[in-house]
Formats: sequence, C-alpha cells, structure tokens
Amino acid sequence: MLASPWTLSRVLTVLLCLAVACPALAQEKRRKPPAIESVNEAVAKHINDNDVAGAVTLVIEDGKVVHLSGLGKANLKADKPMRPGAMFAIASMTKPITATALMTLVEEGKVGLDDPVSKYIPEFAEVKLDGKLLDKPITVRQCLTHTAGLGGSQRVVGSLESTAKEIAQRPLRYEPGTKWEYSPGLNVVGRVIEVASGKPYGEFLQERILDPLKMNATTFHPNEKQKSRIATLYAKDKDSGELTEADSWIGNFETDPYPNPSAGLYSTARDLSKFYNMMLNGGFLGDAKILSRDSVKELTKLQTGDIVTGFTPGNGWGLGYCVVQEPQGVTESLSKGSFGHGGAFGTQSWGDPEKKRAYILLVQRSNFPNSDASELRKDFQNAAAAALNK
Repeated sequence: MLASPWTLSRVLTVLLCLAVACPALAQEKRRKPPAIESVNEAVAKHINDNDVAGAVTLVIEDGKVVHLSGLGKANLKADKPMRPGAMFAIASMTKPITATALMTLVEEGKVGLDDPVSKYIPEFAEVKLDGKLLDKPITVRQCLTHTAGLGGSQRVVGSLESTAKEIAQRPLRYEPGTKWEYSPGLNVVGRVIEVASGKPYGEFLQERILDPLKMNATTFHPNEKQKSRIATLYAKDKDSGELTEADSWIGNFETDPYPNPSAGLYSTARDLSKFYNMMLNGGFLGDAKILSRDSVKELTKLQTGDIVTGFTPGNGWGLGYCVVQEPQGVTESLSKGSFGHGGAFGTQSWGDPEKKRAYILLVQRSNFPNSDASELRKDFQNAAAAALNK
C-alpha cells in the first residue's frame, strides 16, 4: 500500500528537522566541558560538611576547559541549584585585574612603575612616617606589592579621587619598601589609572580588559538579569555550624557604588578562565592582545625579594599578584612561579605557567578564618592536579 502524499510530506519534514537539529545538538554536546568526578567528590565533601552552600569549580589546561562544575546550592532557602554560570562577588581577586590594566599604561609610557605616586596624586608628597616626611617617596610599584606602608580600609568612599587623598593622610605603618602588609594600595593604583588615562577607572577597565576578552559577565554593577545569577553570601554560625545569610560592603553596589579596584568585581568561572588563559598565553587571547609577554612576566615575577609576604607559607608578591615561590601545604599542587589571588569570600584563581593550567574556585562564604589556606581550596587543587597528572 502506497503512503499518502500527506504522510510522505510529514516524514520528510521530520527528517529535515532531524538533519538540521542533530548537528546542532551534537555540537552543543561537544561544547559541554567535562566534570572530573574526583574533583566533584572533593568539593562535595565540603558542601556536605556545611563549609559552603555551593561551589563552581573550573580548570583549564593548554587553553581548554577540562573541568567545569556547579555543585550544591546558590541559595539554600529557595533551594536554588548552583549552576556553572553563577555570578560571584570575587572581592580581592579584582586586584590582579586592576594591576593588569595599569600595566597597559606602563607599556604606553604613561605610567612608570617606579614613579612617585605624588606625580599623579599630589597629596602623597605630604605622607609622613612618625610625624616626619619621607626621605624617599612612595612609588607605584610599592602600592602594587603592598610594601608602601599603607594601612586601613580598602573601601572606596565617594570616589577614587577622594579616597586616594584620604589614604595619603593616614599615618604610615612602616618605612616603605621594608615590609609587606596587605593594604589599600590597589585603590591608589586605581586613582593613578584615572589620572594617567583621563578616564574613570571602571570605564578604563572595561575598555582595556573586559571588552577585549569578552568578559561579558564581569562587572561592578550587575544588571537585573545578572542579579538573578548571583550566589548568596553565607557565614557559618560558630555555635550551630549552620550557614546563615550574611552581608558585606564588599561587592555591595548599593552602599558602595563606585567601582572598587581592590574588591569590587562580580564575575563567573568562565570569564575568569578567559583572563587567566590570556595571562598564561603571554598577554594574548584569540585576536585580543592585552599585554606583551614581557609585561606579563613583570606582573608575575617576584618583586618583594626576601620580604615575608602573603597569607600562606612559601609565597612572594608580584605586581598585584601573589606568586608561589616554594610550593607547600595548600599550594603543594602548584608549580613554582604560579600566580594568582584569593578573595574574602573563599574565591581563588591561580595560573600555573609550567603546567599551562589554571584553577578557579568560586564560593560565597564570608567568615573563613583564612580563605587562602582553606581545606576546600587545597582539596580542589589537589584533586584536579592528581586527575590531570595521570
């Protein structure tokens, strides 16, 4: 019995749809990055132990995403799953991005690393230590390496211009260049960027870093659609061990609206992987050239000599980046020369130039005793390295 013309037409239509859809579905499947099971198991343990509500982890190797996973909850009360595309307040992970933006001005000859900060912010000519003017001025390099003697809050109040002037009036904590102490130095650098470029810091960062790298989900001011993707910040109750919602000025675009060079960005794992891919590739990503290879080396080489620095043993400091000198403990799976930064809410991003890898951990937990030294970070990095070293 012959099929009716209507039936033949219907069959042909279905076959045509499948021919069009199948390659697209296959391509989508190919694009989906793998999740390394041992990494998921290592991270899930900390979610089950109520260390964090959820986490996004990403690993790149040789320019490719070899692991991407979202586990746990982005919001516990709403029972909202943590998706790989969730957005996070990355806090001090903003600092290396600011330093990289400044280096584009250094390449253009508009800023010198050893320039006195007072060249751009005149109030720094009046900085005093123990009531006396300095014999040698504070330099841009010292602000980038946290060796300038600056102290106090890293908040931006009003504007970077007013904040930098206020920082210059604070008493120095030590002779510049003699010690390391975590500081608001990158806020000073943000103001140097504004003066040298003639543009607001946030606009300059967008133009030089975020747009060229297509970091479209990285911003100081999430829009309404992006706000729905932000993971909730939690603190762990010391008595009950339960996670409760928490507040912070960091990343709070309502109370602290001015872009903060030290701590203000929101981002995603994929966006941060673009930034670290660029750094591991010597300043390039696809058609985008951000820096020269020499500038990348300058940013990520040891700048602090024998001065003891950082939040975990065996580290030194580059320009806005922490640099691993002697891998140990939480950094044992990283190679010497690895560079990166942590954030106040447990976020971590580290590039390993020897292995051509980067490890990105995104969580939102406000009262880690020392997020750089967290067991979660260690377990994540070790599990990923073990799987990839096989």
